[in-house]
Amino acid sequence: MSSFNRRFLLLALPALAACGFEPVYGTGGSAEGLRGSILVDAPTTRDSFNLVAQLEQRLGRAQAPVYGMSVALSVEEKGLAISDNNNITRYNILGRADYVLRDLATDDELYKGSVNTFTAYSASVQPVATLAAERDANARLMSALADKITSDLLLNSGKF
Repeated sequence: MSSFNRRFLLLALPALAACGFEPVYGTGGSAEGLRGSILVDAPTTRDSFNLVAQLEQRLGRAQAPVYGMSVALSVEEKGLAISDNNNITRYNILGRADYVLRDLATDDELYKGSVNTFTAYSASVQPVATLAAERDANARLMSALADKITSDLLLNSGKF
């Protein structure tokens, strides 16, 4: 590391502290109480199962839940590319998750949010390959939605 980089870091740290920067997972950080304390409603579909698994991986499986979270998931598939013989060769999968965080003791709504994203996959002349690509795309979509939900909760954890 050059001396310029070290000087820059030494000068940047006080500036970050002065602007109110605080790590969310740090001691006393706003997200300190979230890990392992959110019980996500039981999944009912393959996509919701993947989403709940991804959320539990990021937020921790609820050991002593304080919060409950319900997620309304919608997934839509759209044909994107059509070949010369009118076969769809590329699909976009659009996903949206509307979620509500509630206090388990009082059932009061503490926070609600909505995230959306998309992914895509290519169709093949082999049905098994197409199905595998579609399932993989759906799994990637649930992972991306879980990332966005987690980020939103961490950024807003000081509000609840």
